Amino acid sequence: MKTFIASVSMDIAIPQEVEKECCGRKKTLDALMIQKAIGESKIQSIVVKNKKIAAKLQTDFSLGKGEGEAIALALAEKAQLVGIDDKNGINACKLLDVPFTTAAGILVRCREKDLISLSDALLKLALLTSYGRYRDSIVEDVRTRLEASK
Repeated sequence: MKTFIASVSMDIAIPQEVEKECCGRKKTLDALMIQKAIGESKIQSIVVKNKKIAAKLQTDFSLGKGEGEAIALALAEKAQLVGIDDKNGINACKLLDVPFTTAAGILVRCREKDLISLSDALLKLALLTSYGRYRDSIVEDVRTRLEASK
């Protein structure tokens, strides 16, 4: 994650609700890395001002609070890109013309930019597969793309 954040030339922000969901419960390695990036001002944690829009997005698209706030923040800030893996959140982004990527998309991009070795990328894909709910066809597509990179 550190390498990816360093390679991004745009500001990175998350709603405070996403920070709470990611870092408030378990102290996993990912949570600690996110907290460290926030502490080092590499990721901004922002309070979503328009809670009504976030709540409407949650209702209209059957989103969790974090996903609703992430899309509301993206709309308010005219974000260049939203990182989201939730299927309903992805559909909301498509309908609202909010540019998005997924964890798998970021992984492929990191491999294409040679920020990560193929073996590390495949290990991370295995972790994504164990934590996420990806269809087999998506996992195989990502694996093929990773192996075709550099």
